[in-house]
Amino acid sequence: MSVRSRNNVVVTGSDAGPTVLLAHGFGCDQNLWRLIVPQLAQRYRVVLFDHVGAGRSDTSAWSAERYANLDAYAEDIIDICAELELSDVVLVGHSVSAMIAVLAANRVPERFAKLVLLTPSPRYIDDGEYRGGFSRADIEELLDSLDANYLGWSATMAPVIMGTPDRPELGAELTDSFCRTDPVIARVFAQATFLSDNRADLPQVAVPTLVIQTAQDAIAPREVGQFVHNEISGSSLVTLDAIGHCPQLSAPELTAAAIIDFVDER
Repeated sequence: MSVRSRNNVVVTGSDAGPTVLLAHGFGCDQNLWRLIVPQLAQRYRVVLFDHVGAGRSDTSAWSAERYANLDAYAEDIIDICAELELSDVVLVGHSVSAMIAVLAANRVPERFAKLVLLTPSPRYIDDGEYRGGFSRADIEELLDSLDANYLGWSATMAPVIMGTPDRPELGAELTDSFCRTDPVIARVFAQATFLSDNRADLPQVAVPTLVIQTAQDAIAPREVGQFVHNEISGSSLVTLDAIGHCPQLSAPELTAAAIIDFVDER
């Protein structure tokens, strides 16, 4: 099958500007970028896609064995760049896709001009002096809860991830996005996400990188964003005046402005 159909690739925006490739996080699809795409598309060619198993991707391409870790998702991004003959790409990865973006850029750095890591975490589990925000018991409980009742887990976790109790419609949107995902696929992706450890990959990043975090994030605390910034040589760190793990929805103007400033920076 073609990569375009496998990953439901959509291209929009200006052919005259740089190419910005947007990679969504766990439980989401490309629709969650919709509030920042108009600003980006005025200036850049914007490429959107769904990870295999998400959105309108071809789920026949999914297997538990292939997608048991983040490497396969990175390979898919590389495939998209190859099929569309993209070069000098600005790769924007949200949440777990921030680390998927790191893996892709480390594998073929010649494809990528810049990385934007939006609310990233290289490891969710605390380890010695490293604080990822969760204990191993927390993550095991999270995965057990997902196994036992995926719809109930989605309804509980999505508002926590969104972090905007004053705007319940955003939590409801993320809940709906989670609930559209096949529970079997979601469980495999969740395990690949929350048990991953990509700390050793960060110092290998050789392209200019922007780390974007929010002032308060229950999934990726500020010390995690600082850790990512410290580990990637020459990276920049921006802390948005926003709350939650999905600022492309909760603070789209600030998120788009941070990305545009970095893309346009010479």
